[in-house]
Amino acid sequence: MTADKPMEVVLITGLSGAGKTQAADWFEDQGWYCIDNMPPLLIRNFLDLAQMSGKQKIRKAAFVVDIRSEQFFQDLNGAVHHLTERQDVNLRLLFLEASDDTLIRRFSETRRTHPLAQGMTTAQAIAKERAMLEPFRGHADVIIDTSSLKVSQFQHLMQRSFGSGEEVQSQFALSIASFGFKYGLPPDADLIFDVRFIPNPYYVKSLRKLTGNNRKVRDYVMRQEITGKFLDSVEEMLTMLIPCYIKEGKYHLNIYFGCTGGQHRSVVVANAAANFFHKQGYHVFVHHREMQK
Repeated sequence: MTADKPMEVVLITGLSGAGKTQAADWFEDQGWYCIDNMPPLLIRNFLDLAQMSGKQKIRKAAFVVDIRSEQFFQDLNGAVHHLTERQDVNLRLLFLEASDDTLIRRFSETRRTHPLAQGMTTAQAIAKERAMLEPFRGHADVIIDTSSLKVSQFQHLMQRSFGSGEEVQSQFALSIASFGFKYGLPPDADLIFDVRFIPNPYYVKSLRKLTGNNRKVRDYVMRQEITGKFLDSVEEMLTMLIPCYIKEGKYHLNIYFGCTGGQHRSVVVANAAANFFHKQGYHVFVHHREMQK
């Protein structure tokens, strides 16, 4: 960490059930180091250790501090004051809230108990928590009421308040993988494309023991006219769909291409699709599930 570039730190607090976990998930998706339910007294220790780390120093960190750590909660004010005084830290406080009716409904739907509800109704526990948090709400840099927000709207507000200013496209990640249908469908797939209609290199004796990472297999698959038409269609469709996913608050997409054994056709097509979207500026991760078989 350098003196002219302080570490970005966000303290996330607010009412139980208002969306602190979702906020932490957003920060984590954007590459921030996140710790949930962090005792305030330990925050300064963590930052000191982060300064002492090697080349891979933590530049952005978000901490969720809430009523679950009630025994430490009284120390939050001191932690905020300490972080505000540090020249090597740029501190912001995010406060999340929602209406009483919304919070009561959320606790009812999830069948969870409010952390302060020992011997109290949920409404009474919410009122007590509001009173305890009011001083921190008054010092918050960003206040978000999640009562009527859809996920995409919440993501938009977070991006507007804490985004780095980079193009949203550059933050979207694509995981593109190949697999073999004979070994089962991938459980984490968002989209699956079946490429078993492409002529199979397995039946070409000289190619059978090779994989789709080999140039000879790649050339065989790619010179099939249907392969080019298919890839053009898939690339056009995904180029249209990805902005829609981003608009709905999704920042990662798992795309699988499958053939019979996951060794030839699916590998070639997955590599070709990954190369196309990498050139478009997306973060792309490639995985060939059956390559060790």
